[in-house]
Amino acid sequence: MKQAGAPPTGKWTGPAHAGVKAPEPIQLPDPVQRFTAAAQRLEQLAPGHPLQAWLHFIARLTRAQCAVAASLAPAATLNAATVSQSVDARLPPLAADGLRREASWREGLTLLLDHIERGELPPAALDAIHQLRRSDDVALERLADHFLRDGLAATEAGPAVYVVAALQVYFTCSAARLNVENLRLLEERGLCPCCGSPSVAGVITASGLTPGTRYLYCSLCSTAWNHVRAVCITCGGTRQLLLQGIEGDAGVVKAETCDECHTYTKLLYQLQDTQVDPYADDLASLGLDLLVADAGYARHAPNPLLLVGEGDAVA
Repeated sequence: MKQAGAPPTGKWTGPAHAGVKAPEPIQLPDPVQRFTAAAQRLEQLAPGHPLQAWLHFIARLTRAQCAVAASLAPAATLNAATVSQSVDARLPPLAADGLRREASWREGLTLLLDHIERGELPPAALDAIHQLRRSDDVALERLADHFLRDGLAATEAGPAVYVVAALQVYFTCSAARLNVENLRLLEERGLCPCCGSPSVAGVITASGLTPGTRYLYCSLCSTAWNHVRAVCITCGGTRQLLLQGIEGDAGVVKAETCDECHTYTKLLYQLQDTQVDPYADDLASLGLDLLVADAGYARHAPNPLLLVGEGDAVA
């Protein structure tokens, strides 16, 4: 791996001169656009990739998510008072491990399975789908709880992929219905201000009001939020950060490693590729994960579509 010094430290405190604006602290998702962009990027990255077949499968799954978001759009119903109380208490209004889910997420799961089954699937994928179709509502809710509370067993990993995909649609559509003006960043800045989940990756912007800004993208509800650069999103450290990448690549994806807590997160650079997508490019850069893990760093949080059970190793 090649290494580079971390970007300059410092927290944004406001406009430095006329015409410079502070970055938006929170950006809520557009569900159809979010899943469409990820699917298109996966289809672009898959040809010739060492994980080509798997990336094509995830692209199909993401296309199914898009169809659910466009046609059913299951979402939680939250009244303004509930949201206000959560925000005032500096809690995420869609807290993933405590929100009372509506049955519509299971309708979304059924629709998602209908879409994904329209093409050829490997036997293991079909077995997982058949297992879900035989499961009653109680079993489905239990599986969802296991994922959201980090309690998945190894035997649940196969069917849980589809449950996770349905939950991503449910929480993304729920986040899209919130009023961004009523939201605030959490005290623990590495967690999503809408649902409290960790990010899947960060994007360094190349355009917009404030080029060079880092936005973290939620692994569950797809909300993006601003996080100061050159600050570890796990421990908040600033003194022992390095940017590491694969020798000779285009520099689109790098790992920001922290020697204070020995974790890392990924940074994606729009300046190197304007089509970069936090969800697709994270999955397509597993080689970087393996190299950084071999160097002794733990990922700040797993990508939920790379499910493992308790006792299994996380790449």
